Amino acid sequence: MKVKVLSRNPDDYVRETKLDIQRVPRNYDPTLHPFEVSREYTRALNATKLDRVFAKPFLASLDGHRDGVNCMAKHTTSLSTLLSGSCDGEVRVWNLSKRECGRTLQAHEGFVRGMVVRFCGTSFFTVGDDKTIKQWKMETPGYGEEEEPLNTILGKTVFTGLDHHRKDAVFATCGQQVDIWDEQRSSPIRSFTWGVDSFSSVSFNPVETELLASCASDRSIVLYDMRESAPLKKVIMTMRSNTLCWNPMEAYYFTSSNEDYNLYTYDMRYLDRPITVHMDHVSAVLDVDYSPTGKEFVSASFDKTVRIFPKDGGHSREVYHTKRMQHVICVKWSADNKYILSGSDEMNIRLWKANASEKLGVLAPRERESRNYSQKLKEKFQHHPQIRRITHHRHLPKNVYHQSKELRIMKEARRRKERNVRKHSKPGTVPVVSEKAKHVVTVVK
Repeated sequence: MKVKVLSRNPDDYVRETKLDIQRVPRNYDPTLHPFEVSREYTRALNATKLDRVFAKPFLASLDGHRDGVNCMAKHTTSLSTLLSGSCDGEVRVWNLSKRECGRTLQAHEGFVRGMVVRFCGTSFFTVGDDKTIKQWKMETPGYGEEEEPLNTILGKTVFTGLDHHRKDAVFATCGQQVDIWDEQRSSPIRSFTWGVDSFSSVSFNPVETELLASCASDRSIVLYDMRESAPLKKVIMTMRSNTLCWNPMEAYYFTSSNEDYNLYTYDMRYLDRPITVHMDHVSAVLDVDYSPTGKEFVSASFDKTVRIFPKDGGHSREVYHTKRMQHVICVKWSADNKYILSGSDEMNIRLWKANASEKLGVLAPRERESRNYSQKLKEKFQHHPQIRRITHHRHLPKNVYHQSKELRIMKEARRRKERNVRKHSKPGTVPVVSEKAKHVVTVVK
């Protein structure tokens, strides 16, 4: 006679201590969960729709400048401190947590062309149209003290850009040439020229700290090594680059903002073609800044919009604009990866969320779990037509919408014409040129 007995091993379901989490038996056999995919798809669709409902990226406007905001600088050690320089020579130090201006100083005659905070965060440097480099104390002067710079260097020409070394007491300026300065000396320790009229921006590599790059007015991007006496190499493009920013996580990569409405990500080892061409703006791109994770960057454009691009994506994932915001001149991504700051022509600095629908503040554990689950569902179903359509749709200002439509038609016409010429030419006489190769003229070493 057969006797059936239930046999259970307590090791499978009893906790060893009361601090362990409860073991939940789960059978993953798909036949037991027949409608799981359709249920998950519905949840993913709802999560995507709610994302768009709660997308309220604009947080605050910092006003107080009496002229357009021309440059900004992040504090190296304090998250809540921002510095901004305007076209009338005024520098303001902002407290972002209180959203108010903590200090104002008249730094230069004419434009403030560039500013940077020293790596230790105790002082900052500014350059202006009055041919001077000034070093200022970061802390506000006490009662009755004069607002005086710590150090002033008078140059021979106007400086247009400035950046500080990540570890040493060395900084670089650009103007008629690229100069490397020691903080203790009043003349440059090294100057680089390469038959160019002027430079618009200069930037140190945050990883390989001896390397720096600059954008020149002859449409070139030039790379330098501080230990060498001459520039390393340069790439000449079809149109001029305005600014560039190095990827903080990958030493070789940098992204430049260009006058031809695009941004280009290069690998400095292979400058003969960009890795990615980032398109979407409908006017010149004026500034670019990477997120601290190095996975995304933000760009500011003359078309009055701010766009966020994935580092390897050809199109932007997000676009920010307001009715009041005019040409966006400078942009910064905060060091905690949560916020974006944009400075524009109409004297305002705007604070945006980096993730438009993110809930700020402390999340309850259940909220966090729910958010992570929704995120995974959206990733799983991201290529479904309905979900993709809702995720990618953005309302644009009328002029941006019409311009992008016009640019699309023009591009298609050029492509069609090229196709027809190739069709009616001798095979091999009209080669196919890729989009990446089109924009580079030559590389000079």
